[in-house]
Order: sequence, then C-alpha cells, then structure tokens
Amino acid sequence: MSVFADLVQHLADLLQPLFGATAAAAAIVLFTALVRLLVHPLSRAAARGQKARTALQPKIAELRKRHAKNPEKLQKAVLELHTEEKVSPLSGCLPSLFQLPAFFLLYHLFSNTEIGGRTNELLTHQLFAAPLGERWTDALGDGGMFGGAGLVYVGLFALVTAVAAFNYRRTKSMMAAAPAVPVGEGQQVPGMGAMTKAMPLMSFFTLFTVAVVPLAAALYVVTSTTWSAVERAVLYR
Repeated sequence: MSVFADLVQHLADLLQPLFGATAAAAAIVLFTALVRLLVHPLSRAAARGQKARTALQPKIAELRKRHAKNPEKLQKAVLELHTEEKVSPLSGCLPSLFQLPAFFLLYHLFSNTEIGGRTNELLTHQLFAAPLGERWTDALGDGGMFGGAGLVYVGLFALVTAVAAFNYRRTKSMMAAAPAVPVGEGQQVPGMGAMTKAMPLMSFFTLFTVAVVPLAAALYVVTSTTWSAVERAVLYR
C-alpha cells in the first residue's frame, strides 16, 4: 500500500505545476487512464468476442430447437459450439475484473489515516473544495448540496448521469437488435425478460457508487466509466 501511495504522490508532484492544489485529483485521473490503456487489449478482445457470439446466435437457436426437451444436452452442445468456434462466453467480463484491484487500492488508500506507519498525507489533497478522502455525506454536512464540496459532487453526478443515459440508450438499442432466443415453441429463457428490462438500468448504479465511496475512488469510477462509454461506442460501432 505504501508503494502505491508513493506512486500517487509522485504523479501528483509531477502534475503540480499544471494543476496546483488539484494535482492529486489529476494524478488519479491520469492513473485511471493508464489502467484503462493497459486493459484496452482485453476490451478489444471482448468486443471481438461479443461480435463472434452475436454471429453464433443462429446456430444456437438451431441447437435450442433440436434439444428443447433436454437442457443438459443443450448446454453441452452450446459449450462445444463455443469451443469449436474459439469463442469464450466470459471474455466480456475480463476488462472489469482486471480493473477491480486498482479501484480497491484507491478505496483503501483514501480510507486510511495512516499508510506504512506514517500519516497519510494524500488525505490533505482536494478536488477544488472537496477533500479526496471524504464522501458525499461529508460534503452535505459541510455546506450542504450547494456548498463548495457539494458543488463538486453535483458536477460528478451530472457527468455520471450523462454517461449513464448514453449507456442506457446504447444498451437498449443493442438488446432490441438482439432479442431473446426462444428455448422452444412458445417458451423463452427463464428470467430473460426481467434481465432484459433491468440490464440497461445498471448504468445508473454508478451514481450510488460515487455517493458512498471516498472522492478519490469516485474519481476513478467516473473516469473509468466515461472512458468505457467512449471505448464501447468506438469498438461496438
């Protein structure tokens, strides 16, 4: 943890001439961008996997008709099809999984008053009037929604809402273009209807995350989510 704290501090020192008091916040945004660049090859692979899975849908539909009364045989046949076509059903999860360690490192870094037996000086840094180690509830208690710190969160919430709305529209259009495949005559995959309705709304869960984690971790989430929206728009166009 202390090594990671030193990394963030060094990045902040490098950015100090450009960003002044908000250098640590800029360092977190830069760190997030570096993480996303490292994960980008996985994102490209996930996009190729998604396109390949979409191309397999007619074959999967045929398998569903053929094995409609034998779920175990259907599952085995679908897995064999993915193996033959060299398509991984889980490839889309890898980019998110590889980002989790970076998020939790930032979360813990800005949640502890001491790092390696020393006072955590990063907690003294701010994004404008909002300390990086505090949460939205702290901002509400110190000036309210439209106080200095509260306005920082208003800006973050506005950005997150705009990105979530963009993702919502894209997800709805993509799911409309690829409707649920029937299992058999008059039947659909159990729970698929509810999942189809709920999935587009998951984009707005980021609002809750930003509200409850330290501001430094919220910056990571906002930056990563915005990057992801732009990246997916390019890769899935």
